[in-house]
Amino acid sequence: MASDFSVRLQYLTPKRALTVFGGVVASARAGWVTQAIIRRFVRRYDVNMSEAAASRLESFATFNEFFTRALREGVRPLADAAWLCPVDGAISQFGRIEGDQVFQAKGHNYSSLALLGGDPALATQFENGHFATLYLSPRDYHRIHMPCDATLVRMIHVPGDLFSVNPATAQGVPGLFARNERVICQFESAQGPFAMVLVGATIVGSIATVWHGVVTPPRSDEPREWRYEPGEVRLARGAEMGRFMLGSTVVMLFGADAIAFNPQWAPVGSIRVGEAMGGLPGATSVETLDTSSGNTEPDAASGSVAGSD
Repeated sequence: MASDFSVRLQYLTPKRALTVFGGVVASARAGWVTQAIIRRFVRRYDVNMSEAAASRLESFATFNEFFTRALREGVRPLADAAWLCPVDGAISQFGRIEGDQVFQAKGHNYSSLALLGGDPALATQFENGHFATLYLSPRDYHRIHMPCDATLVRMIHVPGDLFSVNPATAQGVPGLFARNERVICQFESAQGPFAMVLVGATIVGSIATVWHGVVTPPRSDEPREWRYEPGEVRLARGAEMGRFMLGSTVVMLFGADAIAFNPQWAPVGSIRVGEAMGGLPGATSVETLDTSSGNTEPDAASGSVAGSD
């Protein structure tokens, strides 16, 4: 099958060289060449520019500026839910973590320990918890937002492969998300600890966070780690926390009693930033805020996603 062949071909492809080249092209200010690339991309992937804060393609000096474009005010309202969806895209998989095993695709599991860079203390927090794997296709909005109010504890960059993260590759490459390059963001919240793992992929030229800026590149052979003092980095629900410079995947990990997923969720279903991802276990409805922090407002500024430029 064509999909099987494309997966096998990735083992032979110089993925890092392609990614470096893609990063150079995406950041180049090449005038009409850049504009031609952007226009072709919009046509090829049927990108909805009507939602963009800047809808004129001529306003983007680089492909990266276009790809990480902000949304218009109000197009992603925040649901009245304990956990918000952090991205636009599709649900790859979600559900319970069986011990430390995370379901990837039929016949493929991987361990939370491997995903989290081999840190047993961190992985233990999510034993028998829950996970959600969210795929961002090339046509999607590529900023990542906070699912709830939270405080950053630590960020870890784990070097790795750069396989594609599309559904066909997820079905064909064992342990895909635990072997690709990734940025692990560990948070504490009123609902308990959670992790957002930003997974790199072929031609994903860069991963950035709002508190650090560009995390990768540079690409190193050893993991890099940053620790933060309590309260040093606090992010509000719906606020931007990071962005991909091309399509990729976010894997979210939750503790054992932290989330009851939205009953309308299903694998391959479409999702949008700010929709209800889930509620608190035992709540009568997904549409229930955690009010233990005293914050019952979706967003003090606008009630919709809050990006930054």
